Amino acid sequence: MENYTKYEKARIIGARALQISMGAPFLIKLSKEDLVKLKFNTLEIAKLEFEKDVLPITIKRPKKA
Repeated sequence: MENYTKYEKARIIGARALQISMGAPFLIKLSKEDLVKLKFNTLEIAKLEFEKDVLPITIKRPKKA
């Protein structure tokens, strides 16, 4: 996993949580018990996916001068 700033991390997780809330499939295997434990919270699911480094989202940074 790349080193992300706290702003990049927040943006990635927030974008993924929105995708999940709109019906996107999960990128990690979650059992019914896992979902109940997470209270079906899309933000928590997105955090788990981020921690497991399975999100296909990249950050483009400007080149340093």
